[in-house]
Amino acid sequence: MFEYFNLHCGDQPPNLGFDKPFKCLVLIREDVTHTWRDRVSRWLVESGCLWMMAWGRDCSLWDDSVDCANIEMFPGDKPDDKFVITTWHNDETLEDVVWFATFSASHSSVTLEKLVVLDIGPDARKDEISALIEKCQLEARQEAVAKPRPSRFALRWLERLFRVPVQ
Repeated sequence: MFEYFNLHCGDQPPNLGFDKPFKCLVLIREDVTHTWRDRVSRWLVESGCLWMMAWGRDCSLWDDSVDCANIEMFPGDKPDDKFVITTWHNDETLEDVVWFATFSASHSSVTLEKLVVLDIGPDARKDEISALIEKCQLEARQEAVAKPRPSRFALRWLERLFRVPVQ
């Protein structure tokens, strides 16, 4: 299950109203101000985001910003169930990061059933992102039935890690 939101720099983030923690895929397609990025990062942490994945422009800055928001909210030792995991994906395709968000992003202490897609850009792409998620789910089902082996996404990670092609 996923929720989709399209925002532009300066927009007020929506009231999510979730009663459970969630993971968030932040797709950055336009330049944003430092102040707005920090405001959205605090909103994510306060709203219950426990895994934030950033992809696109300056995605590593989003990773840092959400980390800082988590530290500000819980100075010192954070409870395990409030620790926000952050990753940035500047070298992956959109399909790869959607795959990661759908199948690999899981928290060690809390079950994250909902995926929030925060698409920061000039136009809404809910149908495109939904179709991409469905494609990844279909491929995963087909791969699982065809033969038990690592997913295409896992193989790409192994190739990057060991810097050799994995067949």
